[in-house]
Amino acid sequence: MGRNLAEKIIASHLVEGTLEQGEDIAIRIDQTLTQDATGTMSYLQFEALGMQKVKTEISVSYVDHNMLQSGFENADDHKFLQTVASKYGIFFSRPGNGICHQVHLERFGEPGKTLLGSDSHTPTNGGVGMLAIGAGGLDVAVAMGGGAFHLKMPEVVKVHLTGKLKPFVTAKDVILEVLRVLTVKGGVGRIIEYGGPGVKSLTVPQRATITNMGAELGATTSIFPSDEMTKEFLKLQKRVKGWVPLEADPDAHYDKVIKIDLDKLEPLLAKPHSPDNVAKVKSIKKVKVDQVCIGSCTNSSISDLMVTAALLKGKKVHPDVSCTITPGSKQVFEVIAANGALTDIIASGARIIESACGPCIGMGQAPGSGQVSVRSFNRNFPGRSGTKDAQVYLASPETCVAAALTGFITDPRELGKYPKLKLPTVLKIDDSGIVPPSKAPGKVKVERGPNIAPLPINDAMPSTLEGEVLLKVGDNITTDHIMPAGAKILPLRSNIPKIAEYVYTYVDPQFVARAKEKGGGFIIGGENYGQGSSREHAALAPMYLKIKMVLVKSFARIHLANLINFGILPLTFAEPSDYDKIEQGDRLQLPMVSDILSTGADLMIKNLTRGIDIPVTYSLTPRQVAIVRVGGLLNYTRGGGK
Repeated sequence: MGRNLAEKIIASHLVEGTLEQGEDIAIRIDQTLTQDATGTMSYLQFEALGMQKVKTEISVSYVDHNMLQSGFENADDHKFLQTVASKYGIFFSRPGNGICHQVHLERFGEPGKTLLGSDSHTPTNGGVGMLAIGAGGLDVAVAMGGGAFHLKMPEVVKVHLTGKLKPFVTAKDVILEVLRVLTVKGGVGRIIEYGGPGVKSLTVPQRATITNMGAELGATTSIFPSDEMTKEFLKLQKRVKGWVPLEADPDAHYDKVIKIDLDKLEPLLAKPHSPDNVAKVKSIKKVKVDQVCIGSCTNSSISDLMVTAALLKGKKVHPDVSCTITPGSKQVFEVIAANGALTDIIASGARIIESACGPCIGMGQAPGSGQVSVRSFNRNFPGRSGTKDAQVYLASPETCVAAALTGFITDPRELGKYPKLKLPTVLKIDDSGIVPPSKAPGKVKVERGPNIAPLPINDAMPSTLEGEVLLKVGDNITTDHIMPAGAKILPLRSNIPKIAEYVYTYVDPQFVARAKEKGGGFIIGGENYGQGSSREHAALAPMYLKIKMVLVKSFARIHLANLINFGILPLTFAEPSDYDKIEQGDRLQLPMVSDILSTGADLMIKNLTRGIDIPVTYSLTPRQVAIVRVGGLLNYTRGGGK
């Protein structure tokens, strides 16, 4: 039996293990990326590991999240990132050069390579045929130092595409359809691989939109074949030397196959407050729109912005709508400026935002109280926009434009004839926004502002864990719930004592005070705990507050890895119904837990408050057990572990 595409790339990078589904494996990482909200901590961890230079083929540090400089913190962090990159052999993408995933796709992505990024939307580069995986910053730091990336061999699900997209039906609608079928937890433990004759009609930017939102499935990554369309994209970027053809064998095995006929798709959107709450646009009636935002790493390519401009040309944004548009990179910005598309956008009354994540991460453009915002973004979790009660819909740029012009959620097919785009066949390549590392690293002084606090280090696990349940939450808790983002909190990412003050602040404002009063404790959760962003601060800040154990029905992949990396014991209920047998305030005990973990035996939690025992399970490898027992991956690696 032949291999699928994911198996081929994993096999060529395999360091440990076999390709048996569920087996513990380790793979070599060719490239890494960080962004500034996760990068400062990742590089502090890299330094703490005692490394002198990165050992990857390419590592890039991007600045795209913390662009609002309302205080000294972000500017100081950016200077730290630039100097640390220069010293340790890392390329530095300057503020304004663009969103990390868009720029990496343009300037660094290569078929067949592995990419590990400290951002959950790193799989965007699967659109160019990379095995691109989002992870916590500490995993990325280890990879930069030459360490392998450890994971369980995922299942591989094929999405078999046939047909061709009709006018006003887009790549965004493809991934929304996949989300409708699989849900936000349907990709956990899986790689989503796209194939079938319909693939050939999709451009690389379209493919990247689809793989970008594979993160919302909870998938390990998503990937497209590398074909003539890939070659044309790399040729346009003047990087065709990096092209290689890659596809699955004709007799490749898949654990599941989903069939989508592109001819039959219609414009879709995700209703509040989850990316899998999908409906046909035409089914949404009389929903007045207050705000429209077009951009983000999902939909900010040259083609996205040119179709947006063409649909806006000669028209005006509805007077009741605030409309913003974000080019994904300096390259995109320059193209639409040169060909007149930018003029058409400005003339329509839309507002232009610099090339950055911006509203998608809650960095500006928060909607008004209770307002409806239609966005071409990837997440619509409660409060992520910066407004707790905002009603955020996710849609294609075409559907966003229809809402901006009419003031209501509107089927974009009502706009009339789809515009014919004349996309550029030649690009002016200007990499001046990407600063190469110093050729004399010994002379580079790393600059650290006062906001950069010392890296907190966890203690080894005690023989017995005992404490109070500080918080009990439900299903689908996101990392935005645990560690919010936004203009107020994001600048504190390099200062764990300060950012820890905001853990679970929008869920329970008293959580932090309670954790401090009790000297730490435990958290209880439901299904798919920790979905969403890769932000390791959602584990690192709770670790600082002395959270020792999280017990849930099931975990999202990246957050589970981050809990392990910071020495927080992740457990699951053996019987999900036992969730109802623990309440906030209960006192729990795990006797001899450290010793039991080392034997692989079953665990039993004692609920001292209710006088009952509750069986729990853990899916930790021997390596992960060792990491948790010593207090995290940093301690484990510095102690000689690999």
